[in-house]
Amino acid sequence: MNYLIAVLANKQEAEEAYSTLEREGIPTEQITIVGKGYQSAEQFGLIDPNQQARKGVNKLVYWLIPFGFVAGYLFNLLTGIEIFSEANNIVNHIIGGILGAASGALGAFLVGGATGWTVGSGDALTYRNRLNAGKYLIVTKGQDALIRQATRILRQFEPEYIQGYTEPVS
Repeated sequence: MNYLIAVLANKQEAEEAYSTLEREGIPTEQITIVGKGYQSAEQFGLIDPNQQARKGVNKLVYWLIPFGFVAGYLFNLLTGIEIFSEANNIVNHIIGGILGAASGALGAFLVGGATGWTVGSGDALTYRNRLNAGKYLIVTKGQDALIRQATRILRQFEPEYIQGYTEPVS
């Protein structure tokens, strides 16, 4: 299945584009308007970048915290640094491990979150930003010939952005 997404400036343009696509013979079940008063980004299925960021953090947390603890413990063991002079060596090693685990958690949060937020959401973030700015998306799905026809029609409306996608074969 192929998709064509066009970003239009306002509701009036989106409705005009929808009507024109319908008049030109594109079935209405293959055209969707996404924006205020129509389908939301969640209803349409645009990936939430915050959810992707949480997934990235969760993936890294499970191995970075234990790794950080072991690394912090071993670092303190090898260097003999006294974190608290009144505590014995084992307590200092454990505190070093806890500080290493905290560093691992911070790394998971920064790297996993940033990667999930920027890369994991693909183009969904740019579309969500445009929807938040009050713009509308016209989404057409279908075979190549239908997408080419829709592209020709939608270009008349001088969309802010127009992009075609091909759904990967599973």
